[in-house]
Amino acid sequence: MNERFTGTAIYDGWILKFAAGYTKRANSINPIYFSHENLQSKIENSEHMYLERNIKVVYKITPQASPSNLDSVLAKFGYSLEGTTSVQVLTLLETEAPSESNVIIYNQLHENWFRNFCLLNHISDHETIFKKMLENIIPDRCFMLLTDDSGTVLACGLGVLEGEYLGLFNIVTQENFRNQGYGAKLIKNLLHWGNENGAKNAYLQVILSNAPALNLYAKLGFEEKYKYWYRIKN
Repeated sequence: MNERFTGTAIYDGWILKFAAGYTKRANSINPIYFSHENLQSKIENSEHMYLERNIKVVYKITPQASPSNLDSVLAKFGYSLEGTTSVQVLTLLETEAPSESNVIIYNQLHENWFRNFCLLNHISDHETIFKKMLENIIPDRCFMLLTDDSGTVLACGLGVLEGEYLGLFNIVTQENFRNQGYGAKLIKNLLHWGNENGAKNAYLQVILSNAPALNLYAKLGFEEKYKYWYRIKN
């Protein structure tokens, strides 16, 4: 992995993320803060920084994106809209320890968790980059596996503690065991871990086209806080 192609840059109020092309979120322009530079010039300069790294030019747009007309300008410049995502939040009350006992917890990235996550997601490329990203997580975290009595991994996920918030990431259930409640069991265990470690709220992100996940999170009590989407250079 070439370190030149990874990292984060700040450009006139925009946060530019580079991860050698692994996922849109980790390789996107985040127009968060107020801008001063001419918008067209800024877009062209940002494009150059991604294209010289051979990475697609991707903007992550939220309702608070700056400037406020950025989304419409990008559309005029030929950027297509993809991956509308719901950010959802759940207030954590006192949680009882889930009855599910077949749970394995690692407080730092472990090869067993990483290997099973890659298998469940059919990841064969970008493994080195993804592992580096996980190793660089600074807050307290919980890498969790849910197994059956034989030790077969049914689901896995990651919880990251950020103050009073627990972020849930990389939730996935083995294809042959979906729609059997294992995803819910995993999440309930992650929520309990967060509650035990001081979290008062949990949040997650789910793409709107993922109807089964949306239904699951709704049943668990998650409610949408806002949406974001991507604009991608064609």
